[in-house]
Amino acid sequence: MSTETLEIEEVAEQQVAEHSLVVYNDDVNTFDHVIESLVKICKHDTVQAEQCTMLIHYKGKCDVKSGEFEKLASMCTGLLDRGISAEVQ
Repeated sequence: MSTETLEIEEVAEQQVAEHSLVVYNDDVNTFDHVIESLVKICKHDTVQAEQCTMLIHYKGKCDVKSGEFEKLASMCTGLLDRGISAEVQ
């Protein structure tokens, strides 16, 4: 019985898909606004937010957070409300 239970749990864990919150570069938002938003909405520390903002600027986008869809969707809405281009993938 315990072997069957373990296999079911492993399958259930594999079915939980990891999603990414992606933020895109634009010509509107300042570095400070994006950094502040990542700290407030995504709970980044300042250094992490600064690094993500640089990647967004130079690469055009950055995966700023990974996790469950529902949690990321809420963060995405918060960023969109602040005028920042973002989506959950």
